[in-house]
Amino acid sequence: MKNYLLAIDAGTGSIRAVLFDTKGKQIAMAQREWIHLEEKGVKNSMSFDFATNWELTKTVIQEAIEGINPTQILALSATSMREGIVVYDKKGNPLWGVANVDARASKEVKELKKLSKNIETKFYKTSGQTFALGALPRLLWLKKNRPQIYKKVASISMIGDFILAKLSGKIAVDPSNAGTTGIFDLKRRTWDKKMAKEMGIKPEIFPPVLESGEILGNVTLQAAKETGLSTTTKVVMGGGDVQLGSAGLGVVNVGDGAILGGSFWQQVVNIPHTIRPPKDMSIRVNPHVVLNQSQAEGITFFSGLIIRWFRDAFCNDIVKKAKKKGIDPYILLEKKAKKVPVGSYEILPIFSDAMHYGKWYHASASLLNLSIDPTKTNRYSIYRALLENTAIVSALNLKQIEKTTDVHFKKIVFAGGASNSDLWCQIVADATGKTIKVPRVTEATALGAAMSAGIGVGIYKNFQDAAKKLVRFEKTYKPKKQNYKIYKQLTKKWQKAYKKQLQLVDENITTSMWSAPGI
Repeated sequence: MKNYLLAIDAGTGSIRAVLFDTKGKQIAMAQREWIHLEEKGVKNSMSFDFATNWELTKTVIQEAIEGINPTQILALSATSMREGIVVYDKKGNPLWGVANVDARASKEVKELKKLSKNIETKFYKTSGQTFALGALPRLLWLKKNRPQIYKKVASISMIGDFILAKLSGKIAVDPSNAGTTGIFDLKRRTWDKKMAKEMGIKPEIFPPVLESGEILGNVTLQAAKETGLSTTTKVVMGGGDVQLGSAGLGVVNVGDGAILGGSFWQQVVNIPHTIRPPKDMSIRVNPHVVLNQSQAEGITFFSGLIIRWFRDAFCNDIVKKAKKKGIDPYILLEKKAKKVPVGSYEILPIFSDAMHYGKWYHASASLLNLSIDPTKTNRYSIYRALLENTAIVSALNLKQIEKTTDVHFKKIVFAGGASNSDLWCQIVADATGKTIKVPRVTEATALGAAMSAGIGVGIYKNFQDAAKKLVRFEKTYKPKKQNYKIYKQLTKKWQKAYKKQLQLVDENITTSMWSAPGI
């Protein structure tokens, strides 16, 4: 009898259930989009509607396992967007939740920084997180603005853990996801309740910490009735989407690195968990799902979204032409962009800055150094410049990680939608000076969650064993020395130009593309 593993992926924009066999082959997938609504009268809020979203979760589980004997599903696990949180009462009923994109607590971030000049730096040394994306400011907002709810709060978890709690009846967290709250000790891989107490947050609300791959329990009778799952299926602790996604890409050993090329790009490198975050607060450091490892992380904002914006704003005729041919319009853009010289005539796109985690804001979106010569400045040269710029900023983030952690690497796993582009893959290799490996798997995050489920029931010994058995690579790109030199010079010019563009934001002449809460 064939056995299966179920992964539940709670992303920013959708909930998915993906069924795998124990050899990592995807059997079925069901997906529903979900939205995070702004709370009435609360600027920049993005609430997590746990009632509606649980109904959507049940639906995708039912659809993904349709036609399967539920007793054949040995185990399940979940992964979710990081930073999103749910709080519960003493009976385990959810009271309030926010998605990762919630930015209501800008005032609280500023107040925390005023409380003590060095408090954010002190907490960062332990947690690897700043206040901008953490849970502390949001909990303070709840305490101040919704005291009746805050009074009832008895526990807190991340959104993936909320799903596992609904299925198992047990509220717990894992280090990789809970670490993004900022109320966490990277080295000890557990809560740092002193931080909460110092900020006036109840220290008793923090639930048990289980490592990814540890069993929470079985699917409860109630959950089985609601989802069609079997009470024989084990519910296993999952983790954060980036960390489990890394495991699904085989990034499981110290020194392994990856670029995840989606709407935003993350650059991650595995480091020993004993390495403390850098004093300059330049990068983010998170617990990995792999024991005794952390991940140093850089983020490039809106990378994939900028490419989509360019396509939709300037390439309608190309989109129509591609539709008639039944191909992706990016294929036509790439074909022409390949003919543009490396460096794209030194066009300088100004979008995401390199990572400056301690003071994180971007310049106004713009394109510099354009020419009125149509042979040099046209849609294809700008398109290539955008591809190159994303790779250059990623390279800067990776260099910063190497510099601050002293962990060096020669190869990078490149995954996500961007890795489908041969041109982009080669540009990333040339800009970073590293060999790029593209994996065969398309559902890395869900595969990572399936790995976790499999570890829980003994199919895999650990994430290294799971990666060895399941992860395969199909393409390799070697950096070209001459191109690397060109990008190195272009990077220096871009850095100087970006600094000037930030000054325009500081002088209120232009508007920042994005700034962290409290800036």
